[in-house]
Amino acid sequence: MNITKENTDDLNAVLKVRIEQDDYEQRVENSLKEYRKNVRMPGFRPGKVPAGLVKKLYGKSILVDEINKILSESVSKYLTDEKIKILGEPIPNEKNSKEIDWDNQTTFEFAFDIGLAPDFELNITGKDNIPIYEIQINNQIISETKENYARRFGKMLTVGEIEGKEIVKGDFQQIDKDGNVVEGGISVESSSFSVEMVKDKDILNSFLGKKVDEAIILDVRKAFPNENELTSILKIPKEQTSVIAPDFRFTIREISVFQKAGFNKELFDMIYGKDNVKDEAAFHEKITEEVKIRLDQNSEYRFKLDAKNLLMKKIKIDLPSEFLKKWIAVINKEEVTREQIEKEFPKFESDLKWQLIQDKIIKDHGIKVEENEVKAFARSYALFQFRQYGLMDVPEDQLVNYTNSLLKNEDEKKKILDKLYEEKVFTHLREHLKTDAKKITLEKFNKLYNE
Repeated sequence: MNITKENTDDLNAVLKVRIEQDDYEQRVENSLKEYRKNVRMPGFRPGKVPAGLVKKLYGKSILVDEINKILSESVSKYLTDEKIKILGEPIPNEKNSKEIDWDNQTTFEFAFDIGLAPDFELNITGKDNIPIYEIQINNQIISETKENYARRFGKMLTVGEIEGKEIVKGDFQQIDKDGNVVEGGISVESSSFSVEMVKDKDILNSFLGKKVDEAIILDVRKAFPNENELTSILKIPKEQTSVIAPDFRFTIREISVFQKAGFNKELFDMIYGKDNVKDEAAFHEKITEEVKIRLDQNSEYRFKLDAKNLLMKKIKIDLPSEFLKKWIAVINKEEVTREQIEKEFPKFESDLKWQLIQDKIIKDHGIKVEENEVKAFARSYALFQFRQYGLMDVPEDQLVNYTNSLLKNEDEKKKILDKLYEEKVFTHLREHLKTDAKKITLEKFNKLYNE
């Protein structure tokens, strides 16, 4: 076995691998023996097929498998032993690849392109200034948060007649100028819409005061001039809306109105669990706490964005771009076009650079994530998931079971680890960058994203 590395430039190299017969012969023989134990062939008892026949029939495929295994193992070991950091994975070198004669060759030579991870300096100093925004809480934010809860926990109520803001459900039937149902015309059952969607004033007035089982004659194109709305209401293709005869009879089957939840104990119990918030004053205090947490999270997100942008601009990182584009094509098995790769590559390149910066910070400063931190994060994430579905008072055993299921899922656990490492990187940056505290209104804070 012989592996050599030839640098083509600072970011690209070619690995050449030479595999001799001694490297694979015993492994192939062992694999043939194992295969012989299980092979089934007419005229022979299980495990008694002659070794020569097994080799003749399956020797080449087993040789190919073993050579590929040796290649993978040896290249991986070489890169580890030589402390060579690469981006992506080795891919076959087109210029140095030779056609293999698996029937007659005993020595095999392979060549792989590799993209080398760049060396770079972080150069983070106290002169690098990042603003920390303190978003001010005001009555409007508190009121909007309360209103959102009132709407979220509101409900639909059936009412007797239309006053102008109701949701109506009913049946549409296409009619002619005499009011007769058009044979073979459009007919839709159980179509629902808000009366407020009706744009024509006269048609809107014709709805007012109507009750269940009463009908309205209307021109649907005047009532619903928006093509998307009309498409949804009549359940027809968009291109058909401009050519249909627009006269319809709409027969009302249901009338309902949305009622917001009141600020009372019933609402407080639904949001926070039974008896945890007892009156409106406590509710106001709880809302204020929630708003502060949310605004602090917004501020933290902005700090991360600004810190990331600063480092991405400040730190020069060169990448083996052409190699990476080839690698992307290889791992996607040519299912993506060159044009698609070129279009998406700037984002891929940016993400990769940021990952390299994070990895260097983690390594240089010995940042670690402990198992107890992973468990605590998984628990808080599980609790967040339950609350997303309105389950505010989750039984402990249910929470523990869901947390454990997250930790058993390798993909989920990796996401948690990545998130925790990222958080620790930003904590490190907050401690080592110069920060400038700034008070700001929510309106001005939101405008930062348009700058």
